[in-house]
Amino acid sequence: MSKILLSNVAKRFGDKAVLDGVNLSVDAGESVTIIGQSGSGKSVTIKCIIGLIRPDSGSVRIDGEEVTGMGDRDLNRIRSKVGMLFQGGALFDSLPVWRNVTFALTQGKVIAAKEMRRIAEENLERVGLDRTILDLRPSELSGGMQKRVALARAIAPKPEIIFFDEPTTGLDPIRADVINDLIVSLTEDIGITAITITHDMASARKIAHRVAMLYEGRIIWEGPRERLYDSGNPYVDQFVQGRAEGPIR
Repeated sequence: MSKILLSNVAKRFGDKAVLDGVNLSVDAGESVTIIGQSGSGKSVTIKCIIGLIRPDSGSVRIDGEEVTGMGDRDLNRIRSKVGMLFQGGALFDSLPVWRNVTFALTQGKVIAAKEMRRIAEENLERVGLDRTILDLRPSELSGGMQKRVALARAIAPKPEIIFFDEPTTGLDPIRADVINDLIVSLTEDIGITAITITHDMASARKIAHRVAMLYEGRIIWEGPRERLYDSGNPYVDQFVQGRAEGPIR
């Protein structure tokens, strides 16, 4: 059984068909990267998977359970399996790092501050940071450190699935590769299922087991990362090589 399964998922906003029959299967422990132009529906796809947007038609299943139309109680249960690394980090500037990392753990629960600091320190170590930043505000950190704090927050609840939205955007090549290594370690060492949205082809080739390209609301190609630059698909070739001329309008 697929960990995540999308079947003929469609979503319109007014007259624009953003998703027009998306089919995608992701196995447990697999890392899948979705590539495509800005505005092609990549983020909408993720929001449909976790129930933030309801598709107009089609099926979304997580661990065999239909997410579409699910009630709030069951939806929250499904979401408890999921972590998210947002494109901009989305850290809370008013909270110190340790509270940012443990934010999801405190919803509806009472956990002693000492225990939360311990959990925060443990997860910061997993992303290559140490306890010296526990009491700093996000604004006091570099962009790369903010990304790693956001990743520590995503993994703190020990999710089975993590979504990464442009995890290397705005980072220099060295810091971007640090994030890539962290994503690889999560999938290879811990067995987390990952879906990543990215325009960074170097990142896609490193972190993905499989790559899928979304174009005009459909998955037009998917294959192993080794075939990304040898796909035989003119749309994929144009996109990954960054050519202005080609079938993509």
